[in-house]
Amino acid sequence: MTQAQSATQGRAPRSSSLIAWLAFATMFVIGTDTFLVAPMLPTLAAEFDVSTSVSGWMVSAYALGFALFALVAGPLSDGRDRRGVLLLGFAGFAVATALCGVAQDLWTMLLFRFLAGMFAALVTPQIWASIPVLVAPDAIMKTMGIAGAGMSISQVAGVPVGGWLAAFSWHMPFFVVAGLSAIAWLLLWRVFPSVPSTRAPGEATGIFGTYAGLFRSATFTWYLLAYFVYQTGVFETISFIGSWLNKDFGLGVGAVGASMMALGVGMATTSIFGSHLIRRIGEHRTLAVVFTGLVVIYGAVPFAPNLGLAIAGLALGSAVLGLGYPIFMAMLLSRTTAARGTVSSLSTTALYVGTTIGGLVGGVLLTDFDGFKGVAGFTVVSLLVSAAIFAGAGAFKAPKPAAGSGSTEAEAEAETTKA
Repeated sequence: MTQAQSATQGRAPRSSSLIAWLAFATMFVIGTDTFLVAPMLPTLAAEFDVSTSVSGWMVSAYALGFALFALVAGPLSDGRDRRGVLLLGFAGFAVATALCGVAQDLWTMLLFRFLAGMFAALVTPQIWASIPVLVAPDAIMKTMGIAGAGMSISQVAGVPVGGWLAAFSWHMPFFVVAGLSAIAWLLLWRVFPSVPSTRAPGEATGIFGTYAGLFRSATFTWYLLAYFVYQTGVFETISFIGSWLNKDFGLGVGAVGASMMALGVGMATTSIFGSHLIRRIGEHRTLAVVFTGLVVIYGAVPFAPNLGLAIAGLALGSAVLGLGYPIFMAMLLSRTTAARGTVSSLSTTALYVGTTIGGLVGGVLLTDFDGFKGVAGFTVVSLLVSAAIFAGAGAFKAPKPAAGSGSTEAEAEAETTKA
């Protein structure tokens, strides 16, 4: 029996609930900061006397710091007590975010946003990697769903919250998020338990050794590639929903924001409560439902005859997205026990890179094709390619019993490889 498995036994449901809502709060604060700057860009551009196009670097600086450092933070955190890494990262995140509120020019703002992204990259992998260790096995999917809901809600709350607080002062949003981070840090310090390393003696260590160990698993490699393709297609559509609603239906900024919040609520709802369906029909069948539903929905949405049906279709699509997110994280994390921080970091990097590619492609497709057909078409093709890769890796098949009572999927695969 592994350390991870022994740690999950005997935990009361209350402990699982506590971990779930701590994870929700952490992901919500981190996610809100990600989208905080977007509504303030015109104000910050005027404050720092830069062009609107240059001001966009303040959004990119955070994402770049997160994506780059995540590749290093994951392997560095594996082999250490995750509680300590989590607290260190969250403290640095709070300080860096507060410093953004006192930035004197564009360059100091870019530096502080980059640092905030770097420290955030230390935080989120520890949350995802700790969940399979700290909660009972039958509560893992639900806990991941609640953590994912924190991120989903933050994606739609960050923009209006940032805009509302910036109406008082552009400094205010940063100070508020820093204050919330400090409160969350105190809660984590008070109740988040120790999560010792599950790395076995003699197991590969260091950045390159950790990655080499992970990518020896063909299943993990295919899973990660499929997840990357999936996120590229999904976020290409999400990124341009607002532009489409404005272009074809004449919605203003406020109406677009309200529509996006409605989509976020749908995603969060299934993230939190979808575990009941997943447990009833199984992860592999739910995954098939997710892909089938998204292909049908995004294939039909561009042909919606009116705004009401368009919003209804997009809301349904968002609900299906919320159902799939915890499954993807559980699938990726199931491939290892010792390098879960690295897996979490890789999944986040795949999301950010996919979002970047989707944004570049979607802008061209929205311009060159009628309505939303080009954007949605790219998403449908991406979903089909991702589903094909997942199918080839066996993700839609019912899981086989483990080779031994204490074996994980990754260990079973390793035994097969040795044989």
